[in-house]
Amino acid sequence: MSVKETNLVVQQQKSLNTNRNWLEFSANNIVWFLLIAAILIMGSINSIFFSVSILQNILVQTAVLGVLTAGLAHVLIIGEIDLSVTGVLAFSAGLGTFLMNNGLPWFIAIIVIVLFGLLIGLINGILIAKLKAAALIETLAMGLILQGALMALTQGRSIVNFPEAFTWIGKGSILGMPVLPIPFLLCYVLIYFIWKKTVFGRSLFATGGNTTSAHVSGIPVDRIKIYAFTISGTLAGFSGYLLAAYMGAVTMTFGQDFLMYTLAAAVIGGVSLTGGRGNISGVLGGVLLLTVIQVGLQVLGISSYFVTMVGGAMIFVAVMVDALKTRYLRF
Repeated sequence: MSVKETNLVVQQQKSLNTNRNWLEFSANNIVWFLLIAAILIMGSINSIFFSVSILQNILVQTAVLGVLTAGLAHVLIIGEIDLSVTGVLAFSAGLGTFLMNNGLPWFIAIIVIVLFGLLIGLINGILIAKLKAAALIETLAMGLILQGALMALTQGRSIVNFPEAFTWIGKGSILGMPVLPIPFLLCYVLIYFIWKKTVFGRSLFATGGNTTSAHVSGIPVDRIKIYAFTISGTLAGFSGYLLAAYMGAVTMTFGQDFLMYTLAAAVIGGVSLTGGRGNISGVLGGVLLLTVIQVGLQVLGISSYFVTMVGGAMIFVAVMVDALKTRYLRF
């Protein structure tokens, strides 16, 4: 091969690598392009969408979904799924507030809510990692048990009359800004550090990428799986507290609408359903995108039926994007 032909091949290879890197960058950050487009479209239709009150409302409504999705993302990263998160969210909040209304101090009730979520996550992790239970079926069953337990606990009635200190994080403000987005954003900062800077974070992705290789490399795969489910349960419990503080009540259908949206937000944000790929900034973009669309449609006066339909369409798009990314990255 002549020098000229060799240079031509090198240039073509560089061009292919550049195109591939650009496409990969676009695929991994598509959620932010979609988010900017959604904000601009909603704002161009109705300028009130750019008001401070609407933007604050978006952050407030994103908080619970965001914390719940951040926990679920740990399980998706290892190539598993946790369908019990909304059941954990609901029953942990119901249990804590029920005990609080029967004399338990409010700060102890918050601890009970979070610790109950941790316990259920730990149980899920042990059953799946050690007993090799199918995550899809085991967590679905656990979620149904907890939703049924909430109905039994509430007897169809709402749990209300929470002390002001308990609801402050959901309804309070600091210097005119709502408090609720603060723990949500701090949660993402902490997870970013864990995923990027710790051995656990690297082990999480290695386990999801190839379980066998991770095990051979000395990574305690079963322990990582248990940790991932425990984190998912803990953050589900914490999101239950946030939602109860925001709503000021726990009903028997508490949080049931979140499951499909939290899965969609994670996948739209770049977390692969096959495991091993994702970043927490993408998850943040995913939950913001879903909330912007939902709030935007409400601001524009679109029927709630269409809001639900758009939510379903976003879930469909999330699955298609994940499938296309998996197919592309395979080659």
